[in-house]
Amino acid sequence: MPRGTTKRRPVTVTALLDAALELFAEHGYGATSIPDICARAGLTKGAFYSNFANKDALFLALLDRSWERRAEWIRRAMTAGAEVPGAPEGQPGTPDRVVDRQWTLVSVEFSLHAIRRHDVAVLLVEHERRVRAELAVLVSEALEAADRIPTLPVDELARMIVAVSEGSDVQVLTDSAAGAVMRPDLGPRAVTALLEHFSVPADPVVAPKGGPRR
Repeated sequence: MPRGTTKRRPVTVTALLDAALELFAEHGYGATSIPDICARAGLTKGAFYSNFANKDALFLALLDRSWERRAEWIRRAMTAGAEVPGAPEGQPGTPDRVVDRQWTLVSVEFSLHAIRRHDVAVLLVEHERRVRAELAVLVSEALEAADRIPTLPVDELARMIVAVSEGSDVQVLTDSAAGAVMRPDLGPRAVTALLEHFSVPADPVVAPKGGPRR
């Protein structure tokens, strides 16, 4: 592959991912075609197919990119005293939490797409398995830093964290659309509560025999 093409590839991939995310959120995953994505990105179909086998493969790349961002706020939610930047303009949120409206719309629709398509579901589950493995490392590190040990498998705890964080995003955006009071802190609070509920101190202090435990 020519050197110039190699250097341009990250820029091309980013342009395709950004264009796809915008279009998926605006018109829906199913209603967006590969030519639509290429036109929005200002690239050719050849540029698309040199980086992605199909639209599903592009979405899975979006999934990876989104996970990197989500992992950061989950890490902050699990770290006491972490400083969190304020919400960008136009995004529902508080200084403690920013809800990504675009990504939530796209990910929910793609999940429904995967439920209807076995081959897509297999790909999605494999990606989610890897994401949970990475999240499990974060959970283990957070508990170790707090001198606590989990009371159930860390993989199960990671599944719960993904479920409550994604579910809370949907609730926040639904409340926002309805003009109701939003609770963008719900996800981080749920993550903290899960970690506390499903863990115990690593070295509990035991009182003398017959006395109370502390």
